[in-house]
Amino acid sequence: MDLLQAILQGVIVASTPLVFAALGEVVTERSGVLNLGVEGMMIMGAVAGFAITLDSGSYFAGIMGAALAGALAATVFGLLTQFLMSNQVATGLALTIFGLGVAALIGQGYSGETTPALPVLPIPLLSDIPFIGPILFVHDPLVYLSVVMVIGVTLFLNRTRAGLILKAVGDNHDAAHAIGYRVVMVRMAAIAFGGACAGLGGAYLSIVQTPLWVENMTAGRGWIALAIVVFSAWRPARALMGAYLFGGVTLIQLHVQGLGIEIAAQYLSMLPYLVTILVLTVISYDKARAKLNAPACLGRSFYASS
Repeated sequence: MDLLQAILQGVIVASTPLVFAALGEVVTERSGVLNLGVEGMMIMGAVAGFAITLDSGSYFAGIMGAALAGALAATVFGLLTQFLMSNQVATGLALTIFGLGVAALIGQGYSGETTPALPVLPIPLLSDIPFIGPILFVHDPLVYLSVVMVIGVTLFLNRTRAGLILKAVGDNHDAAHAIGYRVVMVRMAAIAFGGACAGLGGAYLSIVQTPLWVENMTAGRGWIALAIVVFSAWRPARALMGAYLFGGVTLIQLHVQGLGIEIAAQYLSMLPYLVTILVLTVISYDKARAKLNAPACLGRSFYASS
C-alpha cells in the first residue's frame, strides 16, 4: 500500500509541470494564437527560478522570477507575431531554440549546484484521511496552486465577461474587432499569461521535482504540453487529466527499471513521446471533430480593417 501511495504521489509531482504549461497554452490558443515556444519558455523559467532561488535563498522570489522570465519570453513572441505579423509557427520554433540556448548559457555557472526542496505543506484534517490523504493532500504549495489555477481558468473562460471576450477573439477576431474589442491586446495578455504558466512549470522542474540545474532538463515536456492541449480539446479540466495521464506514463519508466524488468532503458525513455505521437495520431484521424473543438482563428494573424 505504501508503494502504491508513493507511486501516485510521484505521478502528481511528475504531472505538475505539464499542468502549468498546458494550462497556459490552453488560454493562449483560446485567444487564437498558436505558440510553439512552450519548451523554450519552460527552460527559461527553469533556469531563472533555480538561479534566483539559489542566489536569494527565497523560493517565492525564484518562483516569481520564473513566471516573469516565461512571460517576458512570451511577450517577445507576441510583439513579433501580433505587431510585426511574423509567422506564428516559425516564431514559436525560434523561441524554443532561443530559450534552450539562453538557458544553457546562463546555467553554465550553476551546473552541479542544488537547492533544498520546496517544503511540503500538508492540508490539516484532509491529509489525515486514510490512503487518500497522503496522496492528494500532502504536497508542496505549487501542486495546490496548479489545481486552483485550473479551476480559476475554467471559471474565467466560462463565467466571466473577459473570458468570453477572449474566446470570441479566438473564434472570430474580425467580428470581435467590429464590435469594439481590442483583439491584439487581448491576445497579448493571453500570450503573457501562457508564458508565465510555462515559466512556473519550468521552475517546478528545477526547484521541486529535481532541485538542481541540468542543461535541457525540460526534455521535451513543452512539446508534450502542446499535445495535451489538443488532447484536452482546449478545456482546462481535461488538460489537468491529460497532464496526469502523461505524467503517469513518464513515471512508469522509472518504476519498471526499479523492478528489474529487463527492457532497454532507451525504449522506456521513448515511452512518453511514443504515447504523445499515438494520441495525436488518433485525434487527428477525426479532422472534422478536431476543427469543431479548436478555436476557428487559431494560428491566423489579425489585420485591423480600420
